[in-house]
Amino acid sequence: MKFRFVPLLLGCIGLLLACTHAPMQELTPEPSDPPVTVKETVDILCLGDSYTKGEGIVATGNFPNQLKDSLIQSGYIMLPGTPRIIAQTGWRTDQLKTAIANATEIKDSTFSIVTLCIGVNNQYQNVNFEQYAPDFEALLQTAIARAGGRTERVFVLSIPDWAFTPFGQNSSDPYAISQKIDAYNAVNQEIATQYGVHYINVTPVSRQGLVRTDLVATDKLHPSARQYTEWIKLLVPLARNALK
Repeated sequence: MKFRFVPLLLGCIGLLLACTHAPMQELTPEPSDPPVTVKETVDILCLGDSYTKGEGIVATGNFPNQLKDSLIQSGYIMLPGTPRIIAQTGWRTDQLKTAIANATEIKDSTFSIVTLCIGVNNQYQNVNFEQYAPDFEALLQTAIARAGGRTERVFVLSIPDWAFTPFGQNSSDPYAISQKIDAYNAVNQEIATQYGVHYINVTPVSRQGLVRTDLVATDKLHPSARQYTEWIKLLVPLARNALK
Protein backbone atom coordinates (compact mmCIF):
# COMPACT_ATOMS: atom_id res chain seq x y z
CA MET A 1 0.00 0.00 0.00
CA LYS A 2 2.77 2.37 0.88
CA PHE A 3 4.52 1.77 -2.47
CA ARG A 4 1.56 3.24 -4.33
CA PHE A 5 2.99 6.75 -3.92
CA VAL A 6 6.47 6.02 -5.27
CA PRO A 7 5.68 6.61 -8.98
CA LEU A 8 3.83 9.80 -8.12
CA LEU A 9 6.76 11.01 -6.03
CA LEU A 10 9.24 10.24 -8.78
CA GLY A 11 7.10 12.13 -11.32
CA CYS A 12 7.02 15.23 -9.15
CA ILE A 13 10.80 15.15 -8.73
CA GLY A 14 11.27 14.86 -12.52
CA LEU A 15 8.98 17.81 -13.12
CA LEU A 16 10.93 19.94 -10.66
CA LEU A 17 14.22 19.02 -12.32
CA ALA A 18 12.83 19.90 -15.75
CA CYS A 19 11.73 23.30 -14.48
CA THR A 20 15.10 23.88 -12.90
CA HIS A 21 16.99 23.29 -16.14
CA ALA A 22 14.57 25.07 -18.47
CA PRO A 23 16.23 28.03 -20.23
CA MET A 24 15.29 31.43 -18.81
CA GLN A 25 13.23 33.63 -21.10
CA GLU A 26 15.16 36.72 -22.21
CA LEU A 27 13.49 40.04 -21.51
CA THR A 28 13.33 42.45 -24.44
CA PRO A 29 14.02 46.01 -23.29
CA GLU A 30 11.35 48.51 -24.12
CA PRO A 31 12.37 50.91 -26.90
CA SER A 32 13.56 54.24 -25.57
CA ASP A 33 12.21 57.53 -26.84
CA PRO A 34 14.36 59.20 -29.53
CA PRO A 35 16.54 62.06 -28.28
CA VAL A 36 14.84 65.45 -28.38
CA THR A 37 16.60 67.97 -30.61
CA VAL A 38 16.42 71.44 -29.13
CA LYS A 39 16.93 74.18 -31.70
CA GLU A 40 19.17 77.05 -30.81
CA THR A 41 17.61 80.35 -29.77
CA VAL A 42 18.93 82.70 -32.44
CA ASP A 43 20.22 86.25 -32.37
CA ILE A 44 21.46 88.00 -35.49
CA LEU A 45 23.94 90.85 -35.89
CA CYS A 46 24.05 92.67 -39.24
CA LEU A 47 26.83 95.14 -40.04
CA GLY A 48 26.86 97.43 -43.05
CA ASP A 49 25.40 100.46 -44.76
CA SER A 50 22.21 101.31 -46.67
CA TYR A 51 22.10 97.84 -48.22
CA THR A 52 21.81 96.30 -44.76
CA LYS A 53 19.56 99.00 -43.32
CA GLY A 54 17.17 98.72 -46.27
CA GLU A 55 17.07 102.30 -47.48
CA GLY A 56 13.98 103.15 -49.48
CA ILE A 57 11.78 100.36 -48.11
CA VAL A 58 10.03 99.53 -44.84
CA ALA A 59 12.37 97.94 -42.31
CA THR A 60 10.51 94.63 -42.28
CA GLY A 61 11.49 94.12 -45.91
CA ASN A 62 15.24 94.43 -45.51
CA PHE A 63 17.35 91.30 -45.65
CA PRO A 64 18.11 91.08 -41.89
CA ASN A 65 14.40 90.97 -41.07
CA GLN A 66 13.65 88.61 -43.94
CA LEU A 67 16.42 86.35 -42.61
CA LYS A 68 14.82 86.40 -39.18
CA ASP A 69 11.37 85.62 -40.58
CA SER A 70 12.71 82.73 -42.68
CA LEU A 71 14.43 81.16 -39.68
CA ILE A 72 11.26 81.52 -37.61
CA GLN A 73 9.42 79.63 -40.34
CA SER A 74 12.06 76.92 -39.98
CA GLY A 75 11.20 76.56 -36.30
CA TYR A 76 13.88 78.71 -34.70
CA ILE A 77 13.09 81.01 -31.80
CA MET A 78 14.53 84.52 -31.94
CA LEU A 79 15.91 86.40 -29.00
CA PRO A 80 14.07 89.68 -28.31
CA GLY A 81 15.52 92.59 -30.26
CA THR A 82 16.96 90.49 -33.07
CA PRO A 83 18.16 91.33 -35.64
CA ARG A 84 20.60 93.85 -34.19
CA ILE A 85 21.45 96.14 -37.11
CA ILE A 86 24.45 98.47 -37.08
CA ALA A 87 24.13 100.13 -40.47
CA GLN A 88 23.36 103.55 -41.87
CA THR A 89 22.98 105.01 -45.34
CA GLY A 90 26.24 106.55 -46.54
CA TRP A 91 28.57 104.71 -44.17
CA ARG A 92 32.05 103.86 -45.38
CA THR A 93 34.23 101.16 -43.82
CA ASP A 94 35.84 103.63 -41.40
CA GLN A 95 32.45 104.91 -40.23
CA LEU A 96 31.18 101.39 -39.64
CA LYS A 97 34.28 100.62 -37.59
CA THR A 98 33.62 103.68 -35.43
CA ALA A 99 29.94 102.82 -35.00
CA ILE A 100 30.79 99.29 -33.85
CA ALA A 101 33.37 100.61 -31.40
CA ASN A 102 30.74 102.94 -29.94
CA ALA A 103 28.07 100.23 -29.70
CA THR A 104 29.05 99.26 -26.18
CA GLU A 105 26.01 97.02 -25.74
CA ILE A 106 27.43 94.46 -28.19
CA LYS A 107 31.13 94.61 -27.30
CA ASP A 108 31.28 91.29 -25.49
CA SER A 109 28.18 89.69 -26.99
CA THR A 110 28.20 86.53 -29.07
CA PHE A 111 25.65 86.17 -31.85
CA SER A 112 24.32 83.11 -33.65
CA ILE A 113 24.76 84.72 -37.08
CA VAL A 114 26.74 87.78 -38.17
CA THR A 115 26.52 89.39 -41.62
CA LEU A 116 28.79 92.00 -43.19
CA CYS A 117 28.12 94.06 -46.32
CA ILE A 118 30.18 97.23 -46.73
CA GLY A 119 32.13 99.16 -49.33
CA VAL A 120 29.76 100.83 -51.76
CA ASN A 121 30.24 104.25 -50.19
CA ASN A 122 34.02 103.88 -50.33
CA GLN A 123 33.50 103.52 -54.06
CA TYR A 124 30.81 106.20 -54.39
CA GLN A 125 32.77 108.76 -52.36
CA ASN A 126 36.04 107.99 -54.18
CA VAL A 127 37.88 107.00 -50.99
CA ASN A 128 41.43 105.72 -51.41
CA PHE A 129 40.94 102.18 -52.74
CA GLU A 130 44.05 100.92 -50.95
CA GLN A 131 42.39 101.59 -47.60
CA TYR A 132 39.52 99.25 -48.29
CA ALA A 133 41.38 95.97 -47.77
CA PRO A 134 42.75 96.70 -44.27
CA ASP A 135 39.47 98.28 -43.18
CA PHE A 136 37.42 95.37 -44.47
CA GLU A 137 39.72 92.81 -42.89
CA ALA A 138 39.43 94.55 -39.52
CA LEU A 139 35.64 94.57 -39.82
CA LEU A 140 35.61 90.89 -40.74
CA GLN A 141 37.77 90.08 -37.73
CA THR A 142 35.22 91.90 -35.58
CA ALA A 143 32.38 89.96 -37.20
CA ILE A 144 34.12 86.65 -36.48
CA ALA A 145 34.76 87.67 -32.88
CA ARG A 146 31.08 88.56 -32.43
CA ALA A 147 30.19 85.12 -33.79
CA GLY A 148 32.30 83.58 -31.04
CA GLY A 149 35.08 82.68 -33.45
CA ARG A 150 32.76 80.41 -35.43
CA THR A 151 33.61 81.30 -39.02
CA GLU A 152 30.75 79.12 -40.30
CA ARG A 153 28.37 81.57 -38.62
CA VAL A 154 29.72 84.62 -40.52
CA PHE A 155 28.33 85.72 -43.89
CA VAL A 156 29.91 88.33 -46.14
CA LEU A 157 27.59 89.73 -48.79
CA SER A 158 29.06 91.22 -51.93
CA ILE A 159 28.43 94.84 -52.87
CA PRO A 160 25.43 95.26 -55.20
CA ASP A 161 26.00 97.11 -58.47
CA TRP A 162 24.07 100.37 -58.35
CA ALA A 163 24.96 101.07 -61.99
CA PHE A 164 22.03 98.80 -62.87
CA THR A 165 19.46 101.19 -61.42
CA PRO A 166 17.76 104.25 -62.94
CA PHE A 167 19.89 106.43 -60.65
CA GLY A 168 23.08 104.72 -61.78
CA GLN A 169 22.14 105.02 -65.44
CA ASN A 170 22.00 108.79 -65.00
CA SER A 171 25.68 108.88 -64.03
CA SER A 172 28.32 109.87 -66.56
CA ASP A 173 29.79 106.38 -66.88
CA PRO A 174 27.75 103.42 -65.55
CA TYR A 175 30.28 100.95 -66.95
CA ALA A 176 33.04 102.51 -64.83
CA ILE A 177 30.85 102.06 -61.73
CA SER A 178 30.51 98.35 -62.46
CA GLN A 179 34.25 97.99 -62.94
CA LYS A 180 34.93 99.61 -59.58
CA ILE A 181 32.29 97.49 -57.84
CA ASP A 182 33.98 94.41 -59.29
CA ALA A 183 37.33 95.59 -57.93
CA TYR A 184 35.91 96.10 -54.42
CA ASN A 185 34.18 92.74 -54.51
CA ALA A 186 37.39 91.02 -55.61
CA VAL A 187 38.99 92.34 -52.42
CA ASN A 188 36.22 91.41 -50.01
CA GLN A 189 35.81 87.96 -51.56
CA GLU A 190 39.53 87.23 -51.30
CA ILE A 191 39.62 88.26 -47.64
CA ALA A 192 36.45 86.30 -46.88
CA THR A 193 38.01 83.22 -48.47
CA GLN A 194 41.21 83.65 -46.46
CA TYR A 195 39.22 83.66 -43.22
CA GLY A 196 36.99 80.75 -44.23
CA VAL A 197 33.65 82.54 -43.89
CA HIS A 198 30.67 82.27 -46.22
CA TYR A 199 30.58 84.58 -49.24
CA ILE A 200 27.16 85.41 -50.68
CA ASN A 201 27.43 86.90 -54.16
CA VAL A 202 24.35 89.09 -54.55
CA THR A 203 25.86 91.27 -57.29
CA PRO A 204 24.46 89.23 -60.21
CA VAL A 205 20.95 89.65 -58.80
CA SER A 206 21.44 93.42 -58.51
CA ARG A 207 22.51 93.54 -62.15
CA GLN A 208 19.03 92.48 -63.20
CA GLY A 209 17.65 95.79 -61.91
CA LEU A 210 17.16 97.40 -65.33
CA VAL A 211 15.33 94.39 -66.74
CA ARG A 212 13.38 93.51 -63.59
CA THR A 213 12.25 96.85 -62.26
CA ASP A 214 10.62 95.15 -59.27
CA LEU A 215 14.12 94.54 -57.89
CA VAL A 216 14.70 98.27 -57.34
CA ALA A 217 13.11 100.35 -54.58
CA THR A 218 10.95 103.36 -55.36
CA ASP A 219 13.93 105.65 -54.75
CA LYS A 220 15.34 104.18 -58.02
CA LEU A 221 18.66 103.30 -56.36
CA HIS A 222 18.42 100.74 -53.56
CA PRO A 223 17.22 97.12 -53.56
CA SER A 224 13.53 96.48 -53.15
CA ALA A 225 12.14 93.96 -50.68
CA ARG A 226 11.74 91.64 -53.68
CA GLN A 227 15.46 91.82 -54.41
CA TYR A 228 16.24 91.12 -50.75
CA THR A 229 14.09 88.00 -51.05
CA GLU A 230 16.43 86.84 -53.81
CA TRP A 231 19.36 87.43 -51.45
CA ILE A 232 17.61 85.39 -48.77
CA LYS A 233 17.29 82.45 -51.14
CA LEU A 234 21.08 82.34 -51.24
CA LEU A 235 21.65 83.07 -47.56
CA VAL A 236 19.07 81.04 -45.65
CA PRO A 237 20.14 77.50 -46.65
CA LEU A 238 23.68 78.26 -45.50
CA ALA A 239 22.42 79.87 -42.30
CA ARG A 240 20.24 76.86 -41.47
CA ASN A 241 23.16 74.53 -42.04
CA ALA A 242 25.41 76.63 -39.82
CA LEU A 243 22.84 76.60 -37.02
CA LYS A 244 22.74 72.78 -37.04
